[in-house]
Amino acid sequence: MRRGSARGRKRGGWSASDVPVLTGKTFVVTGATSGIGLETAAALYAAGADVTLAVRNEVKGRAVADGLAARPPGASWPAPGSVSVRALDLADLASVRRFAQDWAGPIDVLINNAGVMTPRLQRTADGFEMQMGTNHLGHFALTNLLLPQVRDRVVTVASLAERAGRIDLDDLNYERRPHSRARAYGQAKLANLLCAAHLQRRLADSGSAVRSVTAHPGASSTGLGDQLSVPGATALFRFGSRFVGQDACGGALPTLFAAVADIPGDTYVGPRGLFQLRGAPTAIGRSARALDATTAARLWTLSEKLTGTAFPL
Repeated sequence: MRRGSARGRKRGGWSASDVPVLTGKTFVVTGATSGIGLETAAALYAAGADVTLAVRNEVKGRAVADGLAARPPGASWPAPGSVSVRALDLADLASVRRFAQDWAGPIDVLINNAGVMTPRLQRTADGFEMQMGTNHLGHFALTNLLLPQVRDRVVTVASLAERAGRIDLDDLNYERRPHSRARAYGQAKLANLLCAAHLQRRLADSGSAVRSVTAHPGASSTGLGDQLSVPGATALFRFGSRFVGQDACGGALPTLFAAVADIPGDTYVGPRGLFQLRGAPTAIGRSARALDATTAARLWTLSEKLTGTAFPL
């Protein structure tokens, strides 16, 4: 994503050209080797930030980092920041703990972006259903472990799929009920929103100035659609994203806005146009289930138990 590009300008409203100079700021972006994670990292790096790509595949991560470092700066850009790569497998809590233990120094913004979308029933290294384990529980543990070093905010990437989500606190990881790939994805994304909101309540109660905010990309044509295992679903996803949604550059804008704009904690950001499928980013509402503070508190407690991590402040 290039700041001030024609593609960014023609959408109207807030665009990548509005990302401020970020020299001296440190960002960690999970899942930054493709899609909106890559575009988010690219825009932050171009704005002068020091960006760490927290990725499962280090070889791919290094290739992405080399590609970013090789991009010639535009005339109006600040000096590019730095980009580094660290191993992080969110489907393995041991990897999450190693990442946190090896991290030294402050983090201005932690961006919980990585995710998997509707695979067949699989288990993480810790026995969690893959979508819940990767999209929610892995990020939940990472956030708690890194939070003492976060200075500004935590951004959690959710999805419109949260509207169809239901939280089953008695069988969160599909150990007894029939597994549904789509329902499991919706549940994980609803969990993202619920625990991000509860994190903001915990931060406020502790007197911390750190903010917890969320964003969703709308309908974006990214590599996430390649994970769809229903026959024909990947082609349909790409077709729909192309003609109804937006590309990965556009899909990254809500995350970027949530990461750098002056917004209060618990803000949810998404595209402002066409049923929130595309368009410039803006603050949006969420489903009634995502506003359920009681379920959020219970899910937080269960997530602490499952991950062995707790709110550290």
